[in-house]
Amino acid sequence: MRLSRYFLPVLKETPSEAQIASHRLMLRAGMIKQASAGIYSWLPLGYRVLRRIEQIVHEEQQKAGHIPMLMPTLQSADLWRESGRYDAYGPEMLRVRDRQDRDLLYGPTNEEMITDIFRSHVSSYRELPMTLYHIQWKFRDEVRPRFGVMRGREFLMKDGYNFDLTYEDAMHAYNRHLVSYLRTYERMGLQAIPMRAESGPIGGDDTHEFLVLAETGESEVFYDSEITELTFGERKIDYESREECQAVLEEFTSRYARTDDTHVDTEFEEQVPEERRRRARGIEVGQIFYFGTKYSEPMGATVVDDQGNHVPVHMGSHGIGVSRLLGAIIEANHDDNGIIWPEGVTPFHVGIVNLKQGDEAADLACEQLYNAVVEAGLEPLYDDRSERAGAKFATMDLIGLPWRITVGPRGLKNGVVELTSRRTGESEELTPDQAVTKVAQIYAGKL
Repeated sequence: MRLSRYFLPVLKETPSEAQIASHRLMLRAGMIKQASAGIYSWLPLGYRVLRRIEQIVHEEQQKAGHIPMLMPTLQSADLWRESGRYDAYGPEMLRVRDRQDRDLLYGPTNEEMITDIFRSHVSSYRELPMTLYHIQWKFRDEVRPRFGVMRGREFLMKDGYNFDLTYEDAMHAYNRHLVSYLRTYERMGLQAIPMRAESGPIGGDDTHEFLVLAETGESEVFYDSEITELTFGERKIDYESREECQAVLEEFTSRYARTDDTHVDTEFEEQVPEERRRRARGIEVGQIFYFGTKYSEPMGATVVDDQGNHVPVHMGSHGIGVSRLLGAIIEANHDDNGIIWPEGVTPFHVGIVNLKQGDEAADLACEQLYNAVVEAGLEPLYDDRSERAGAKFATMDLIGLPWRITVGPRGLKNGVVELTSRRTGESEELTPDQAVTKVAQIYAGKL
């Protein structure tokens, strides 16, 4: 992509309505535009990152054996009346009526709809276990939408639902989701800590939230500092192995880590040495629930077991805030100059800056670099505008591409270009071929 042909409406001034870094930088970098309170248009740069995050979520869900599908945004109120949640959910639910006078709602979540799909097509325990998921837009009518995509009314979410014969089977699904979520967040350059939490309107007794530590987080959290030293890394996991998944759960949840909803001062002081007690704020980016037969019993989602009995299935639901993750990633990765994207989610893999547009040698070298990067399987953003060097560097810093190759007449006389890390600011002079090779090596295994 050439910047002269791209739609990137960057802003020089900080919008007055932006209160936190992620909101401010997403607006300034031309990633989003507010359509109405808590509802945004995703402009090309923001949309690219959204799709990167979505792709990682899909890949990790399917590695865990979960099956993708897609459900509609509008749901029948009758399904929610069956479960008893239609009147109980509250004013956050957007209720509408169609021309046939039927009650509908813009889905805030999909437990009822997925249960209806399951009960219509699955009747035997032999078809279990099963986990279905989708990535779909949701709507919750927040009283005070704020902080950009972090607390919007319309948001993109991955929600998955497991159906199992027994409690033990369902808890393996719970553990499997925890493992897949740890892998997902680490691929995005985030440390998301699983913390014991309240279930809220979803229901259920077993639930963990995944929180990214950030000063602007909306939740107060209490944790043992040892947990921040844990990483999943490149280890292989057999998702069919109950022992392996249970071991990961115990590793990442055995230390004290709770949101303020479930925090108990006396337990915190008893379980955690004083020097390791931490109190901070966190951004919720996902949650896993086990709620048993809360929906299957009232909605008649049963299977015939090996004794010929009709039994309600055990269920859980598991969500990742896909659009919210952009805000969380930026909150954890920015400086005074702009965003610093982790390689796993960057909208473009490398920026190419031509310091002297119109110079024959510089133009040719940039074209050759651009083609070489594409041939290496990467996506470059080439700043070919007739702008001064300072403006080009400022744009690259603002939009946060992890790597920048700078091409100028002076360096080309010596046969070199400059490769710069956005995160560290360190630069090195390399031949164009060496620069492309190094960037390709950096991304190897991350795509």
